[in-house]
Amino acid sequence: MRIADFALERYFARWEFAVEHLLCASDVEGWSLADLLATADPETRTLWDGLRLGYTDTLGHPLLRTQIAGLYENASADDVLVVAGPQEAIFLLSHALLEPGDHAVVAWPAYQSLHEVARSLGADVTLVELREADGWRLDPDEIRRALRPETRVVVVNAPHNPTGMLPSHAEWRAVAGLCADAGVHLLSDEVYRYLEADPADRLAAGCDALDRGVSIGGMSKSFAMAGLRIGWIATRDRGLLDRCARLKDYTTICASAPSEVLALMGLRARGAVIERSRAIVAENRTLFEWFVEGSEGRFAWVRPRGGSIAFPRLVADESIDAFAAALLEEEGVLLVPGSVFGHPGNHFRVGFGRAGFVAGLERLAAFAERRYG
Repeated sequence: MRIADFALERYFARWEFAVEHLLCASDVEGWSLADLLATADPETRTLWDGLRLGYTDTLGHPLLRTQIAGLYENASADDVLVVAGPQEAIFLLSHALLEPGDHAVVAWPAYQSLHEVARSLGADVTLVELREADGWRLDPDEIRRALRPETRVVVVNAPHNPTGMLPSHAEWRAVAGLCADAGVHLLSDEVYRYLEADPADRLAAGCDALDRGVSIGGMSKSFAMAGLRIGWIATRDRGLLDRCARLKDYTTICASAPSEVLALMGLRARGAVIERSRAIVAENRTLFEWFVEGSEGRFAWVRPRGGSIAFPRLVADESIDAFAAALLEEEGVLLVPGSVFGHPGNHFRVGFGRAGFVAGLERLAAFAERRYG
């Protein structure tokens, strides 16, 4: 298999741990091991204290799968496959769903693997573009026009990376209905679920929305435990789940034993876990809103409806790539230019999940004032 370099991950590989202020991370400030262990109930504490570092169940620990199934309305443990992070889920599902000559529809801009793995398999991909002028809205009519007889899957990440887009309930029902009528799978990347700005806007999970709906979830974003490398696939399509499990035999085989137990702890404490994440994101999102409002028109944005990121635009007469490079050199602050997503124009990704957001934002503000003031 030949596949294009993953531009965002290569970008982070170069800079993520070499800069002072990471103002573009999409995850939430990670939990400490001590704080997570303090949430353990007697059962998970016993599992942790008696843990042996052997192989684990290839489908995932039964207790963990049951706990994950509880996140959905219509799923059981048998509808869940535990994987090594959502990235593995994307890889497995792409291989299970697509062959050369098949067609996929993907909302874009997007996390690159959501469309690039499909292309590497010889599938044709139609990118349905989200536009700032439309508030980054996902238009069901554009999805409908993109469908073909050879379409096998529609891929939507919501809340969306990098824009913070979240479809309305009516729009989401329309997309699910299109997929059901066409007999195609709806692959819903839900790693930012629970970070909706208004919880009332939370959508039905993909695996609940239709029989061929698929939910990708994980501990990395909303649950603030990226270091566990635990994700999952949830779907009532047992045939698809079985194909993914057989493909997993060629990738990770099984998950990390310590990570599975820690993920179980985190999910059982999810009320406190999600409340912490939401509080961090909400505070930093408000600070960024004030920054944009006080920028004298140098920056513009569509306020995100969900997730821990946004996709603002540099309005000043300079390319965002040049601006970001100078900001990095002079202030040690990292942004992700839209070009890393293959997106034209002057947008950049900013992330609201990290504890050091204020210090990085202050440096961004001072740099912009110095550069354009």
